[in-house]
Amino acid sequence: MTIPTEDLKLEIKKLIMTTLAIEDVNPDDVDDEKPLFGGDNALTLDSVDAIEIIMAIQRNYGIRIADQNLAREVVRSVNSIAQFITDQRANPTS
Repeated sequence: MTIPTEDLKLEIKKLIMTTLAIEDVNPDDVDDEKPLFGGDNALTLDSVDAIEIIMAIQRNYGIRIADQNLAREVVRSVNSIAQFITDQRANPTS
């Protein structure tokens, strides 16, 4: 398993903030490990935000996430998004 780069994680944070028009949070304040949904992270996101994030990931990285359960797992945290993108780049057919 390939480890995602810090550059990719920062890119994902910036993508989320651009997609959701979040201007009052610094990307460095978003914890890579903490869930994106819930009060524990710098971002306070909801299910509509999740759909927008998934669409942005698909658009920017050319990755399809057709399974709803998989999508839920992917957008759990910055780390989970980064790992999914890294895995898809290493094995595009999965």
